[in-house]
Amino acid sequence: MRVPLPGWTGTLAMKAAAFITVMCCALAALLGILVHVSVTDQTVGQARTLALSRLKDATNAFENGDTLLPGAGVDPPGLPEPLRRLAARGQRGTMVGRHHGRPTMWAAGPADHGRTLAVEVDYSQQARTIAGLDGAILWSSLLAIGATLLVGAFAVTRVTRRLHATARVARRITAGDLDARVDDPLTRDRSRPQDEVAAVAAALDSMASSLQSKLLAEQRFTADVAHELRTPLTGLHAAAELLPPGRPTELVRDRVAALRTLTEDLLEISRLDTGRERLDLAAEHLSTVAERVVRAAGGGAGSGGAGDGTRVEVVRDVYVETDRRRLERVLGNLVANALRHGRAPVVLTVDGPVVSVRDHGDGYPEYLLAHGPQRFRTEGGATGHGLGLTIALGQAEVLGARLDFANAPDGGAVATLTLPQRPPVGGTPEDAGPR
Repeated sequence: MRVPLPGWTGTLAMKAAAFITVMCCALAALLGILVHVSVTDQTVGQARTLALSRLKDATNAFENGDTLLPGAGVDPPGLPEPLRRLAARGQRGTMVGRHHGRPTMWAAGPADHGRTLAVEVDYSQQARTIAGLDGAILWSSLLAIGATLLVGAFAVTRVTRRLHATARVARRITAGDLDARVDDPLTRDRSRPQDEVAAVAAALDSMASSLQSKLLAEQRFTADVAHELRTPLTGLHAAAELLPPGRPTELVRDRVAALRTLTEDLLEISRLDTGRERLDLAAEHLSTVAERVVRAAGGGAGSGGAGDGTRVEVVRDVYVETDRRRLERVLGNLVANALRHGRAPVVLTVDGPVVSVRDHGDGYPEYLLAHGPQRFRTEGGATGHGLGLTIALGQAEVLGARLDFANAPDGGAVATLTLPQRPPVGGTPEDAGPR
């Protein structure tokens, strides 16, 4: 069972910091152990050589019956038991122990009658030297680790900042800002070595430029086709009006009207794709706009319209500063989509700056809930070209509003338009352009 980790542990900076810390600690521990072992062996070796030398002199004095030097004695108190047993077997040896609370180097050998001759050498200075060395190793290791972490954090932070900038640009491109570019400093100077981050940034900029050029070409093609179709469609519509009454004439006029509607929708989408639409702001009574949309759709007006048709329900009415034409376009498309693909009653609810349109049909398809409206895509044998909701979403973005799509728990599709409390930046009446 995996233990859930906090989100910050997955960042590159944290992983790099953890790796640098572990490697620094491992290297410091290895070097510290090597230095400690080497110095300790050298210090102990010198003390052992001195102790054995004094033991040899004490042994000669003992054998000659001379007085033993200070620090030497037979079976002295405090002699470590392992050395006593070693001397009892007729061998010599040394051992570091404590005597009278001080570190002491003992050297012992056999004497007569099973006794032990031993000398002691003060080991305090050597012990202090080793302890001081260990402290110096510890503090120098901590200092080196801290300095390495600071340098590593600075280097990694520079890389992660560039990666975050690349990710932000990628998100802007995903949101539709095709003018966004990383423009990494290394990519501007080809004489400098290019690292992996610069390669990713250059690839993203190249992809964005290619995508932008292709989308602009498609937008120009759509706009050109729609413009070219308007003239022959106008003539075709005039010619259809001159046909004699009858069923064939009705079919021709119906198809011409559908083709004209499709052409106008394509033109509107091409204008939305350019991102140059401007708002004509004015204060509007939201319930009045909603009722006007319902009347245009053929439903009842007011809060209690036709019970099985389209009606408006006002929970809380407000004035909003918005573009009435675009707002009616959004709500009209939502109502038309509900009438075409859902089932009555269609209810348009006004609750402050939030307007929802709900039908009682089968609800939105899964692809629309997951990815939003897609042009020329319909499912389940539904009629239409899939442009109504696309236009509604684009016009809502121009208004600075948020348009959400969901399915009601008890059935039916629900589209919720949330208007901004303030008009979008730059959306002033003076910015309004010709339409």
